[in-house]
Amino acid sequence: MYLLLISNSTNPGEPYLDYPKHNIREFLGPKPVKVLFIPYAAVTFSYDQYEEKVSERFREIGHSIISIHHAKDPVKAVREAEAIAVGGGNTWKLLKEIRDKKLTGPVKEKVIGGTPYIGWSAGSNVACPTIMTTNDMPVIQPDSFSAFGLIPFQINPHYLDSNPEGHAGETREQRIMEFIEVNPDINVVGLREGTMLMVSHRSVKLIGPRNARIFKKGSTPVEAGDKDDLSWLLKR
Repeated sequence: MYLLLISNSTNPGEPYLDYPKHNIREFLGPKPVKVLFIPYAAVTFSYDQYEEKVSERFREIGHSIISIHHAKDPVKAVREAEAIAVGGGNTWKLLKEIRDKKLTGPVKEKVIGGTPYIGWSAGSNVACPTIMTTNDMPVIQPDSFSAFGLIPFQINPHYLDSNPEGHAGETREQRIMEFIEVNPDINVVGLREGTMLMVSHRSVKLIGPRNARIFKKGSTPVEAGDKDDLSWLLKR
């Protein structure tokens, strides 16, 4: 498998998808690729608008986008895709559309077969076994929390180390510790802003200027950097 799982689409003060665009170009390679885009996480703007926003950035790096919402047969579109990109937004809405359109199996089969997969934010969440470590409000209810299951661990995108000043609620770390208490066999990667995971064959590598925080039941959370081998996360 070839996966590029990005924490966030946009860093403060930058254009949309600007910081990861060179990583995406390197990931897809020098030959132009037509990428099937899944825009279902959009809630407050249209799929057409989302497609155009993503297309603008992909054109800059020599690739093109076609959104799956134009397809009469979304399953066929997945099976014929050269690469797949899943955008951020609301993870619950994204998963509901994916599951309603019976795309979980076809996408997993396609990606396991070698088709490159790019996800950011919610698009990284749905690469996991479930969406249970998303930060999003459940604005709509899918029939299951189960997602693509391309990797055996969970990601928490936009991972933060502390709560805002004056806020007495749980930290992100406390929330994830609750998750691994209830789901002791599943590890969680807290993926900070500006970072991403590259999954290739049986290897996992962190890319970006910040460490990831790794949560494993029975162990103190640890920091992992871009020099660390994270391939053990793929053990099921």
